[in-house]
Amino acid sequence: MDKPLAVQLRPTSLKECLGQKHLIGENKVFSNLVKNKKIFSMILYGKPGIGKTSIAISLVNDLGVRYRMLNATINDKHDFQVVFEEAKVYDGIVLILDEIHRLNKDKQDLLLPQVESGLITLIGMTTSNPFHSINPAIRSRCHLFELKPLEEDDIKEGIKNCIKKKILPNLKIKNDAINYIANVSGSDLRYAYNLLELAYYSKEDGNITLDFLKSIDNKHNFFHDKNEDGYYDVLSAFQKSIRGSDVDASLHYLGRMLKAEDLDSIFRRLTVICYEDIGLANPSMGPKVMAAIDAAERVGLPEAIIPLADVVIELALSPKSNSGVTAINKVLADIDTGRCGNPPDHIKTTSPDYKYPHDYPNAWVKQQYLPDNIKNKKYYIPKETSNYERTLKQVRDKLDKLKNE
Repeated sequence: MDKPLAVQLRPTSLKECLGQKHLIGENKVFSNLVKNKKIFSMILYGKPGIGKTSIAISLVNDLGVRYRMLNATINDKHDFQVVFEEAKVYDGIVLILDEIHRLNKDKQDLLLPQVESGLITLIGMTTSNPFHSINPAIRSRCHLFELKPLEEDDIKEGIKNCIKKKILPNLKIKNDAINYIANVSGSDLRYAYNLLELAYYSKEDGNITLDFLKSIDNKHNFFHDKNEDGYYDVLSAFQKSIRGSDVDASLHYLGRMLKAEDLDSIFRRLTVICYEDIGLANPSMGPKVMAAIDAAERVGLPEAIIPLADVVIELALSPKSNSGVTAINKVLADIDTGRCGNPPDHIKTTSPDYKYPHDYPNAWVKQQYLPDNIKNKKYYIPKETSNYERTLKQVRDKLDKLKNE
């Protein structure tokens, strides 16, 4: 069976790698490592299909050093031991380790002393953020390099290189089809090659047109994996766009989650946003968000997009206030640092000195409720971003005045 096109086109030298201009090129770090014939343990991280494996292999090829490749998920302890024994014979070896964030403790315990001694030079690769997902002991022994998403021009260049190398005989493809592949690939060169290869072998004459590409692939590839950072990045961008009142960005990230059919995450995030970011500036949004979620659950996709889009627009353009979450966070901080104290005696259970507010005009009577050591503490500081919270502030100010009289 033939190797996938993406493997056949994999670069063997840094000069053939696409993108990553911040790492490759004149006076850039990887090019200078090759020039100085030096390699260090490192971790390459970034989205799928942007060249992590290609750069790792190109580095060792350009340096002419012995290397082995393992996968932290697939390969077992015995496989690692075999590499270590080979390293002893040749006084060192480069280990290119894919999925390094999935390295379990047993393999970590084997690997760490070998990297520490210099017997193993490690090039780890991951789609996860190494500061969150990789064992600190391994991370501290490696230099971290982030690979950037490829530009559409990089994807186009890769496709044109494929045409020049004639790996797919009689391939015919026009610029509009190349542009389409580059656009839908979402910076993933592997995805672009896979789509090109599928299209080629789906035609008898090797003539790939724009209409034919759309007929076999009408969804853009985008990074949205619940087990990886891209998933949390989209959720974060969604909430921050609503918080920042950017309605168009809010709808964009909603659309990405809808494309992934990730309704549960949308429901949870909308509920959090409603109370964390809109809060008391527009308390009517609570029932509206719950109604939109209920409607989306009842009708399901694709119609669920309608109530969700409506409520996201309203959330993004609503007045904002975080006074509620700020207040409770202050309370929890005081509790965590021991600033609690006992409730005043007159509001303890069955106290005869308790004054029942409903027995007084306007259901209010002057008495202390907070413990003595924080009796003057102000947790809730109203914001004036809406008429509703301005009204709450007026009530608060009036009560404070009565307390001080």
